[in-house]
Amino acid sequence: MAAGLSELGPYSCEVADVEIGIGKSARRAYGLADIAIVPSRRTRDPEDVDLSWEIDAFTLDLPLMASAMDGVVSPTTAVEIGRLGGVAPLNLEGLWTRYEDPEPLFREIAELSADKATARLQEIYAQPIDPDLVGQRIREIKEAGYVSAVAVTPQRTEALVPKALAAEVDLLVIHGTVVSAEHKSKTSEPLNLKRFIRELPIPVIVGGCASYQAALHLMRTGAAGVLVGVGRGNASTTRDVLGVGVAQATAVADARGARMRHLDETGIYCQVIADGGMSTGGDIAKAIACGADAVMIGAPLAAAAEAPGHGFHWGNAAVHPTRPRGARVEVGTLGTLEEILVGPAHGNDGRLNLFGALRQAMALTGYESVKEFQKAEVVVSASAPVSP
Repeated sequence: MAAGLSELGPYSCEVADVEIGIGKSARRAYGLADIAIVPSRRTRDPEDVDLSWEIDAFTLDLPLMASAMDGVVSPTTAVEIGRLGGVAPLNLEGLWTRYEDPEPLFREIAELSADKATARLQEIYAQPIDPDLVGQRIREIKEAGYVSAVAVTPQRTEALVPKALAAEVDLLVIHGTVVSAEHKSKTSEPLNLKRFIRELPIPVIVGGCASYQAALHLMRTGAAGVLVGVGRGNASTTRDVLGVGVAQATAVADARGARMRHLDETGIYCQVIADGGMSTGGDIAKAIACGADAVMIGAPLAAAAEAPGHGFHWGNAAVHPTRPRGARVEVGTLGTLEEILVGPAHGNDGRLNLFGALRQAMALTGYESVKEFQKAEVVVSASAPVSP
């Protein structure tokens, strides 16, 4: 039995530990590249496959959340992603709430040399957040008639959320490199997630997390969904700088187990959203087969012609004033948002028509809905290494 999992009872399974030294063992974890989906005894017509996803009272045509990065989500791209069937949280701590017109800054960031990018990003993000812009950006999305979502870090949640609620935002994402249900601090009063979430009139998604226990405790806060993934994003250097992270297939499967226990305890189904490490339709399909209800992607959408980052993206950690641990990543321009999400595809590397690929994967393996597809059998390659 894996260390620390004995209390899980019927939700645990026998996991062989790997001894890495005297008195120290570890679980073997697998990434999405290490596994494959096994076809079942039937196939299905792709047109019969239902990709829709529900989060609280909202039904979306695609099991998709865009990553709340400035290089990915603007009010304009949030509307376009909504039109295509997904939802795109706007970063309330980003350039769209610091500057009335941030477009010149996006162009400047895209033109910076690699050795100057981090320092200049820190300077640009030193501009204070304008509370009036919070409501203005939300209204720009709502006026188009799509689900409006915003993202904040735990540190700024209590300061910014009242402004978002006043603008009648639909969905809140509380995100960070690692978000826990029990944060300890000797210098400040931490956000009480359980109390805060239960007092809000809108659904809340929280994360990231990467273990059974962390996911379960976040679910117990009353969150409508949890983001699963630490150190997996294309722009993340968390694993290199902090040494923290879990391979994504294992992290999602563990969160699936937590969801089963939470459902058994409360009768409430909490959505599991795989966050990071997915660049192709096959990656998305495998994440859902491991137990995800939806995926959060950033880099693939940053390569859209409409993306505000002009072929670049960067995470919130990249602009930290004292401990930057993200990177500005160049992805180029691949196609339109529509081509990237639902096609048509003009290349064969899996980076276009991501959800058409998911639909085809479900059809080939005989599953009609996302929840059914979560039951798909997966195998580990015999030669699969331990994922970094």
